[in-house]
Amino acid sequence: MRFSDFFTSEQKQRIHEASLDILENTGLLVHNEKARNIYAKHGCQVDTQTGLVKFPAKVVEEYRKSFTPKYKFTARDPKFDRILPDDRPIVVTASSAPNVIDPKTGEERRATSRDIANIAYLINELPGFDVFSISTLADDAPKDQVSISRFYPALKNCLKPVRSNTPTIRDLEQVLDLGYTIAGSKEAYMERPFINHHYCPVVSPLTMDVESTEAVIYLTEKGLPVYGTIVPNAGLTAPMSLLGQLVLGNAEFLALSVLIQMIRPGAPLIYAVLSTVADMRTGAYASGAIETGIMQMGHTEMARFYNVPSGGYIGLTNAHVNDAQSGYETGMNTTGALLHGADLFNMGGLLGSLLTFDFAKAVIDNEIALMLKHVNRGISFGEEDLCLDLIGKVGPGGSYIEEEHTVMNMRDVTFFPKVATREMRIPWIQGGRLDSHAHALAEAKKILTKENPARFSEELDAKVRAHFPGLVAGDASWYE
Repeated sequence: MRFSDFFTSEQKQRIHEASLDILENTGLLVHNEKARNIYAKHGCQVDTQTGLVKFPAKVVEEYRKSFTPKYKFTARDPKFDRILPDDRPIVVTASSAPNVIDPKTGEERRATSRDIANIAYLINELPGFDVFSISTLADDAPKDQVSISRFYPALKNCLKPVRSNTPTIRDLEQVLDLGYTIAGSKEAYMERPFINHHYCPVVSPLTMDVESTEAVIYLTEKGLPVYGTIVPNAGLTAPMSLLGQLVLGNAEFLALSVLIQMIRPGAPLIYAVLSTVADMRTGAYASGAIETGIMQMGHTEMARFYNVPSGGYIGLTNAHVNDAQSGYETGMNTTGALLHGADLFNMGGLLGSLLTFDFAKAVIDNEIALMLKHVNRGISFGEEDLCLDLIGKVGPGGSYIEEEHTVMNMRDVTFFPKVATREMRIPWIQGGRLDSHAHALAEAKKILTKENPARFSEELDAKVRAHFPGLVAGDASWYE
């Protein structure tokens, strides 16, 4: 599949050079001491008083050589393993919202571990999604089990790759211990690390934090899967210039990627971003704006320049309900990014600028995801696809509806939606005038009232619960 381009080869080289200039002359403020020591050991200039790190261009270019072109998401069930970019587009739920729209009351409330269990089961059964990035927090989590109260219900109810983050190293070690317990041993887990980790260690502009950076270093040293997302916001944490924001974000990507390669050369990475442009009328965070899509396209070109997988939080919405705004913000930005070559799409389930999960939105986004995968297939080209014999047989004024060819090919050629309405108006009225939200919520209920094939066996669940006393229930069940 050929991709669109904003930039010429010369322009991409200039963006790269400008990013090198930022890293060498402006530098990165690094709050994590361990990261500063790694940078210093490998040729960067570190001011121990201020924490400012400057990167000679030759150092960046040296560690850029070990960038690798593939990234693997490992699942509890190997049939759900996904590799970027081979299996593109990889569709992921958006993550870590504090709230959920209750499917029974329609009211927004704090999310719980039960919601995570239900969402995990839903995502397991929706074929458009490839990875479950844990969609919400768990307000009912015990104080000493904040992260495990998210990962346990997610893993218990989903066979696909599960991805999220942790606030502290203690939480991370607890989550890894959960992985060892599920796998049967640490050694078995290390062979197939089915927990996938993600952090945002670079805080724009040009600052590296403590805890997230510590987690990235920890996981990279152990050879476990981890990648970071770059999140510049034009007008607030980046220049109010699309190109200036791209250059700044690209420099931040290089700084993080170089750190990872210094620790473990050849460690896989993703050029992942959530580049936004602030709505300067109010300062609002405009994650659903068309500029988010444009910036994803620009960063994707630079990812191709570096020959690494690309993607990020693309297809989000600022809408608070499943309305036209929600649909066109998700649809336009994901389609543009796909046609520009993005591989990874964190797009599923969230409303209100990443703050609220909605079950119906997830089902609608599943349909968008399936359409994106349909677009990615393109049009098959072969002599048999030209259908010359069939066209000659049917001839002028004929009909193809009774032809065997139509029956044999209709399910492959055509995408059949479950949410979108295609019936005529009168039958639609007679059926209750259901809109896309109503169709999607009904589909969610249909899934979540069936038996869950992904759930842990009773033996495994008992083993996990014995290892972690006081653990949340983690069971999926519809809201009655």
